[in-house]
Amino acid sequence: MSESPEIKQVMVTGATGFVGRGVVRELLARGLTPVCLVRSTEKLYNQHREVDPQRLVTVVGDLGDEKALRHSAELSQAAIHLVGIIIARRLRGQTFHRVHVRGTKNVVDAVRNAGIRRYVHMSALGTRPDAVAMYHKTKWSAEEYVRGSGLDWTIFRPSVIHGPGGEFMQLMKRFMCGLIPPIVPYFGSGTGRLQPVSVKDVAYCFVQSLFEPETIDKIIPLGGPRAYSWIEMYNACRALMPGAKRWKPLVSQPVPIAKAAALLSTPVMGLAEMIVPRLGLFRFDAGQVQMSQEDSVCDHTIAEKLFHIKMRNFEQELEVYAGQIK
Repeated sequence: MSESPEIKQVMVTGATGFVGRGVVRELLARGLTPVCLVRSTEKLYNQHREVDPQRLVTVVGDLGDEKALRHSAELSQAAIHLVGIIIARRLRGQTFHRVHVRGTKNVVDAVRNAGIRRYVHMSALGTRPDAVAMYHKTKWSAEEYVRGSGLDWTIFRPSVIHGPGGEFMQLMKRFMCGLIPPIVPYFGSGTGRLQPVSVKDVAYCFVQSLFEPETIDKIIPLGGPRAYSWIEMYNACRALMPGAKRWKPLVSQPVPIAKAAALLSTPVMGLAEMIVPRLGLFRFDAGQVQMSQEDSVCDHTIAEKLFHIKMRNFEQELEVYAGQIK
């Protein structure tokens, strides 16, 4: 580890995404300047209407834009890389390898070439070389490149991240409160566990890690204080969401049938969501079916001790923001 310059401006990829919005707010709250690599400056400004636009540095581009990446890095003293996808969308040119592996390589190279030392990376619980899903396999490949970069890196592996603006909770609301589908589906036994972690806690840990030398060269899991099975998660959402259709039954979808349905529906759903973007919430692939059968849990006290915080309780948080989910 070499001595880094004082951090005043921080490069953020995925700044307009769910976690990115939280990270930008956390940076601003600390008096730091986010250097946001975005496709749309208008979208970023709309998300932060209460903020003087001069406090946001914007660079238009994406993970494949070498010039934009270089410019973003040259304006910064640290970098937080958040971009990831949960499902491949080939019609948009979004594949796991292109986004997770090639995208990470492009960001790391730009950061290193600009002389930045401090780099924070978003990965996921379950990431490993022998993973069953391409999502986790490509996350592992990205991690490998980060670990071999020579940078002062920190890698975070969160479980499912929750908050009113996230796709996961938007999907939960559709399942619980919508008439379609007429059931609440889950895959297999529904006993696979996940450990929902607040987007506020995730954003805090990402930004705070920039100033915690003991987090350098560490992989840090992030999870809330309680693990839920999928069935328990659904029941908690149904109990706390206004307008939930409590008569809707929870119905198991056998794993082999769900995987087959994912494969068969991909072309149709891919086209459909281009016309009606909201349909993208209901898309899933075979990898997601398989991942739902695994536990996505961790020792949440690792992060609590490192960052001197208490992770927020999922149900207490949901009760507060349930009415804000769109």
